[in-house]
Amino acid sequence: MLNAALALIVWTFLIWFLMYMRRIPAMQKAKIAPDDAKHPGSLSALPDSVRAAADNYNHLHEQPVVFYALVFYTVLSDHLMQGGAQDAFFVYGAWAYVGLRVVHSLIQVTNNKVMLRFNVFVLSSLVLMAIAGKNVLMAAGWIG
Repeated sequence: MLNAALALIVWTFLIWFLMYMRRIPAMQKAKIAPDDAKHPGSLSALPDSVRAAADNYNHLHEQPVVFYALVFYTVLSDHLMQGGAQDAFFVYGAWAYVGLRVVHSLIQVTNNKVMLRFNVFVLSSLVLMAIAGKNVLMAAGWIG
């Protein structure tokens, strides 16, 4: 599970690079000085493709925070629960979540079809809920 968390962290940094590879040239072309970008929304004049990468970078700091918390909870509580973080359900669930977030990013930074992106978001949310749910059941002692 920790490797899945690391993979999502690395993906977040890749999106960060993409964001600035798009943003800096676009700001230069639009003659926007860095000091003019002090406040949220001040770069709304930039093209959608530039803003999409920045939006995705922000999204990678929203729901994935729950993923990171679940990964660390699962790993740290492993000594209290049979199987824990080595449980295939948790490992496959973590990698499924990472894969879905990568797909979400790729949709957002390419064609940005909102309903397609939303469906991937819902699937990734369901994966998180399943991971959380199994942790709750294990912590309550209802499953081993």
